[in-house]
Amino acid sequence: MSGGLKELSMPCKPPAGVADGVNLRIAEETFLVLMEGMKKMILIVAGLVGFGTSEARTEDKVDFARDIQPILQKSCVECHGPEKPKGKLRLDSKEATLKGGKDGVVLVSGKADQSEVYRRITLPADHDDVMPNKGDRLTKAQTDLIRDWINQGAEWPAGIVIVSGDKKTDAPVEAATTTPTLPDYKPTAAELKAIKELEALGVEVRPIAAKVDWREVNFRSQSIETIEKSLGALKNVLCLVDINLGGAKIKDADLANIKGLINLNRLHLENTPVTDAGLVHLKGLVNLDYLNLYGTAVTDAGLEHLKELTQLKHLYLWQTKTTTAGVANLKKALPNVDISTGAELKEIAKPEEKKDEKKEEKK
Repeated sequence: MSGGLKELSMPCKPPAGVADGVNLRIAEETFLVLMEGMKKMILIVAGLVGFGTSEARTEDKVDFARDIQPILQKSCVECHGPEKPKGKLRLDSKEATLKGGKDGVVLVSGKADQSEVYRRITLPADHDDVMPNKGDRLTKAQTDLIRDWINQGAEWPAGIVIVSGDKKTDAPVEAATTTPTLPDYKPTAAELKAIKELEALGVEVRPIAAKVDWREVNFRSQSIETIEKSLGALKNVLCLVDINLGGAKIKDADLANIKGLINLNRLHLENTPVTDAGLVHLKGLVNLDYLNLYGTAVTDAGLEHLKELTQLKHLYLWQTKTTTAGVANLKKALPNVDISTGAELKEIAKPEEKKDEKKEEKK
């Protein structure tokens, strides 16, 4: 662009056929005015393009709790947690991740292409250095999320320490009961019609496994308008076992559309405007196993509405308005539920920090 502007500012010959000096001067001035106007137009267009790009980046902002934390939880912390971390690299906290391991820094904030951790997760499956080196490889969608997260500054909320999924006090983990044990199911004509309506809106209602009619739906990348139009059709899709509304600008009343989905097993409501009033509609979800309320305005009063969810095993209340007393009260009603509030993760971090300090003193 700058090269083009430089060329436009260079003196140019006036149109041929101008006979005398006066006309020559007029032609030159007219031509220069036209060139100046063209330069301004180019700058304006360039500015608009830049503005549009910036706006798009904001809309595509990666959320740590929703997008990155589950990946680290499932695929990284088992080998790179506080207990005998491979290569002396820990990926369970912000401080440890930025510190790196025995081979040096692995994450350069804002620069995925210079971050060793991103290079390792994108290596071929048969490479000796690929991460993770056991279990399933990360999908392209997951590696793209990590790349974008790093490029956007690798934001990691203060106080969040991730522990391995096999610990009792685990953080939100996407691996928990992904595929519920359910009998064979055939969708009704009304369900198939509703699924077609949703797909016409660009919302994919996909089977949870091959040759299985139980479905899941993810609204993560959908616009507010699409979500508003889609929610009404949800109430007819009884074969839904997993709904992800994380980050959606939904209203409490919108949850009335899912109150009859008795087969629902997992529900993501993290980072939504949902309050206690919205949780009233969850009472009938008798098969709900996983509920994520991270970053909502839910209080102890809202927890009262969850006491009938006897199958609930995983509940996440980080950065909500619930209290220790409210959580303890719910635990009495649902003794088998694991409730993560974030407080227990800070307690886990403290002994590790003290241990590291003693090692430093000995050195």
